[in-house]
Amino acid sequence: MKPVYVSDLIPEQSMTSFFLVASKELRTGPSGRPYLRLELSDRTGAIDARIWDNLEQAAASFELDDFVKVQGRVETYRGKNQLVVERIRRAEPGEADLADFFPHTTEDVDALYSRLREIVAGVGNPWLRRLLESVIEDADILPKLKRAPAAKAMHHAYLGGLLEHVVSLCELCHVAAPRYPGVDADLLLAGAVLHDIGKLDELSYERSFNYTTEGLLLGHIQLAYELVGRKADAIEGFPRELRTLVLHLIVSHHGHYEFGSPKLPMFREAILLHYLDDLDSKMGAVRASLESEKGEGEWSAYNAALERRLLRTDLYLREEFSAPVPEQLPLEPPKKG
Repeated sequence: MKPVYVSDLIPEQSMTSFFLVASKELRTGPSGRPYLRLELSDRTGAIDARIWDNLEQAAASFELDDFVKVQGRVETYRGKNQLVVERIRRAEPGEADLADFFPHTTEDVDALYSRLREIVAGVGNPWLRRLLESVIEDADILPKLKRAPAAKAMHHAYLGGLLEHVVSLCELCHVAAPRYPGVDADLLLAGAVLHDIGKLDELSYERSFNYTTEGLLLGHIQLAYELVGRKADAIEGFPRELRTLVLHLIVSHHGHYEFGSPKLPMFREAILLHYLDDLDSKMGAVRASLESEKGEGEWSAYNAALERRLLRTDLYLREEFSAPVPEQLPLEPPKKG
């Protein structure tokens, strides 16, 4: 365990610890003075850092995605913590423990994948089942599927997060589909399994979580559209109309143009997929906020994805729940005499 985590840092603190270099760029300040701007991260979060002195020597001593040992002090800039680096070097082999740097799902990844295979095996439509199997059992896709986060920061932003999100969404589909007559459960499940498959290549997650060049240029919706289209085309006789419906589930699942959907959901399974996906994403963000140590007392820190702070109801109601429950009074008054 490393001595200090990002979540431990407080203003005016001097510290020495290990971090991952999540970004690195040379900038010029308002006064014209050059500096090296870094984003340093570990499993608890990330912090902006600045190097003002010996820039050339410092910049040459480490690269992006390196583990580094840092000595510095924490300052407050525009209301946020910022680390002023005094000394920095690349960590030696064995100095940094990977478990200190990468948040990971608490679920068993192999168990999640086994559950996904069970879900796919239960799809009744043979065309959709073959399509889903061709994706989740692909030897090139499988290692990434077991490792990828569901997002860089918004929800399920940890290793294994995408698989956790997909399985959770499939379980929601199983609950919701029977409630609404006419919903094709197989088509809905296909959308749940495939909607975010483009994130396997949109995000980089071997070290820091970031966007790939393909991800920045195309985004996960376009990447998923291309991948699933190729997989469907490789299945001889795959119905053209069914292919179109599956691709529409992918391009419409964000639900609104302003949220990045090229198209609005235009049939019932697409509408249901959007709202279930949004629900699971939002509840993932809620869980992350409530489990974080950041915040004050019964209130979490501000969550940018949800645009609010959250009340920790277990703390808010603690005293009331710990009090003895009064005995229920009889409904009828006692008889006289």
